[in-house]
Amino acid sequence: MADPRFFRNHGPFTLEALAAKLGVAPPPGASGVIADLAGLEGAGPKHLAFFSGTREQKEIFQASRAGFCLVAEKDAAICPPPGMVVLTVKSVRHAWAVVAQSFYPESGQARWPGEAVAASAKIGEGVTLAPGVVIGENAEIGAGTRIGPGSAIGPGVAIGRDCEIGAQVTITNAYVGDQVTILPGARIGQPGFGFATSKAGNVKIPQIGRVIIQDRVEIGANTTIDRGALGDTVIGEGTKIDNLVMIAHNVHLGRHCLVISQVGIAGGCEIGDFCVFAGQAGVADHVRIGAGARFAAQTGVPPNTVYEGGADYGGWPAKPVREWLRELHAAKMMLKRQDTKKPKKGGHD
Repeated sequence: MADPRFFRNHGPFTLEALAAKLGVAPPPGASGVIADLAGLEGAGPKHLAFFSGTREQKEIFQASRAGFCLVAEKDAAICPPPGMVVLTVKSVRHAWAVVAQSFYPESGQARWPGEAVAASAKIGEGVTLAPGVVIGENAEIGAGTRIGPGSAIGPGVAIGRDCEIGAQVTITNAYVGDQVTILPGARIGQPGFGFATSKAGNVKIPQIGRVIIQDRVEIGANTTIDRGALGDTVIGEGTKIDNLVMIAHNVHLGRHCLVISQVGIAGGCEIGDFCVFAGQAGVADHVRIGAGARFAAQTGVPPNTVYEGGADYGGWPAKPVREWLRELHAAKMMLKRQDTKKPKKGGHD
């Protein structure tokens, strides 16, 4: 469900009205009113959710309390739980884009006030605002926080106490804890990169989640952390993120992690506490990583994989670092043997 602090719900809609928007027919005899959108796990009888069709989601789907759900035609044979009305569609992603746009048509860029600091914004004691700072409607800035020149704090954003926010930072759709440091040029809470693709082109899927940054996090210069597509992107307490890092929508990054320059973490990853990602490591979408795992520089982690905690990994695809080093050594020795078999220049047949 979208946070009303950031997004205005234009519902409710009847089942018949949404089905008409999607160009499908509701099941015979089915009716009802849909109040909001939600994920399968958090949905209730008045919510519309979607089933992506993955094996991991099947159990969640069958245990969901959602009153309504989008299901692809290829998955129509899967039995829904009692009380759920299923809308069968060709493409779940395209259908979700349509219904999300119906409920939340203003889910794009933040609306900024006509004045530099909105009259409804709450500014705590001892806050320092440098020249050019813009603060949106109903934003809250905790006591002792300092915000650098040219930074923009979006509508509804809440920032805790004693934070240090550098110049030219943009924060929207986010809750920021206490004693957080955000270096210049960082972008927090921008829409995630979500599209429904087909031969006709790419359709933007509204991103109606948030970013949650817990206490004592540090975020480097020109780093980007996107808001969730529906739920939250979470950065755990005490985590330190270097410059030029990209963290996508719905990533859950644990406590006290270290993320070094130019790392990219794709959407939907679940990462445990005390993990380390060295420079230019890349993590594909929907990866699960246990606490204490460490990834060497330029390691590539493939999508939909699980990595145990407390181990070191390297290479592509990422594997235990000793196995990776053995493979590198074996390849090196093989090349040496090939070189020794080649005839020397100027030699005789």
